[in-house]
Amino acid sequence: VLLLSIVMVFSIYLSIQQINSSSFYQYVWSWIINNDFSLDFGYLIDPLTSIMLILITTVGIMVLIYSDNYMAHDQGYLRFFAYMSFFSTSMLGLVTSSNLIQIYIFWELVGLCSYLLIGFW
Repeated sequence: VLLLSIVMVFSIYLSIQQINSSSFYQYVWSWIINNDFSLDFGYLIDPLTSIMLILITTVGIMVLIYSDNYMAHDQGYLRFFAYMSFFSTSMLGLVTSSNLIQIYIFWELVGLCSYLLIGFW
């Protein structure tokens, strides 16, 4: 919950920065398949992304806070919170993806997390 709260504050800060400027792309890592083709991994933050970051982190924090009391006596307490944290992280990765390969990877991770959360009961 603390980490997601920190990410929410960071996403609000990014939203304020987006009001003053245009899109922001950060190159992180390059995966070269051959000399003619290279795939760059990074993140892209534009006004729509910053709004979605705030939405995902806010809803994620609310779900985790509500679930804390609701799941207090369940045997799978830690497993549930691990799945929810992984789901929130995957959603944040999906929103900030800078290319279609990253979108596909994070889309599959969101699907995996959904499967795990549905199968939790």
